[in-house]
Amino acid sequence: MSRVTVIDYGIGNLLSVARAFEHCGANVELTDDARKIADADYLVLPGVGAFADGMSGLVERGLIEPIKKFAAKERPFLGICLGMQMMLDQSEEYGANEGLGLIPGKVVAIPAVGVDGSPHKIPHIGWNEIYIFGYFLGWHGVGRNR
Repeated sequence: MSRVTVIDYGIGNLLSVARAFEHCGANVELTDDARKIADADYLVLPGVGAFADGMSGLVERGLIEPIKKFAAKERPFLGICLGMQMMLDQSEEYGANEGLGLIPGKVVAIPAVGVDGSPHKIPHIGWNEIYIFGYFLGWHGVGRNR
């Protein structure tokens, strides 16, 4: 059976993520070992907190290159919350910060108001609807607040 490897870089909801995958029947390994990350069957980059702190955690543990090596193999790789943001080129959160550069783009702040002038609830926590707009790295939709 394949192993789901969850990256431990000092920030995140590791136990919640691990328990969710275990509930679905997966064998889960939490690790900050570069070799295990580069050789994983399935890789998960969770995260909660600030972009710069997350990237610092990866740098301090020497995990940037193993993650990039894994991604270059085009194997299943899931970023959750901050983990997904760190996959992009950069973030504007608390100043300019470099990301992993796996997905072209920049993390920018959610505008305070929507196109209709109504205020956005920030942070947004909840369910969204998916609308098909095309293909982007295997993803087929974009979320919209209800």
